Formats: sequence, structure tokens, C-alpha cells
Amino acid sequence: MAITWQAVSLDRQLKDGDKTDVVTTVHWTATDSEVDGENTYIGRCYGTVGLAEPGDSFIPYSDISEEQAINWAKSALGDDEVAAYEKSIE
Repeated sequence: MAITWQAVSLDRQLKDGDKTDVVTTVHWTATDSEVDGENTYIGRCYGTVGLAEPGDSFIPYSDISEEQAINWAKSALGDDEVAAYEKSIE
């Protein structure tokens, strides 16, 4: 199966300079499962990643989709770390 990434929760700072409701951390899980006969095997990782200061494309906490949060988390982790996490749960 394909690995599924989820944003479990977001930490936010109520005020950061001139911005409000700034997401600072994404808590995430990555999960995969495989059925072999009557057995189901599940691999799962949980982690947190801090985000860089928001730039011009700032999105307030209340407007962030799960897809956006996962994209931010993966970007902050970097391709090599994302690949390592995914490999560890395959």
C-alpha cells in the first residue's frame, strides 16, 4: 500500500510580529500497512518538526488544510529525511 501522512496537530503562536495565529510546529504521522494472508502488518512513525518563520505567503492557523500542513512538514524535514522515514515503515 501507499504510505499515508497525516497532520496530528499544529502548535501555533498567537502573535508573531505583525502576524497572528502563526503555526510553529507540525506533529505528524506516516503509516503503511500490508496484508499477508490472515496477517496485517503495520508500520508507523510519529514526529514533530519546527517550521521556519512565515514569509509573504503567510496562511493563518484557521485557514490551513491538512494537505498544506503535511507539505510544510515534508519540506521542513527535507527529501532525504522523508525518504528515510518512509523506508523505515515499508
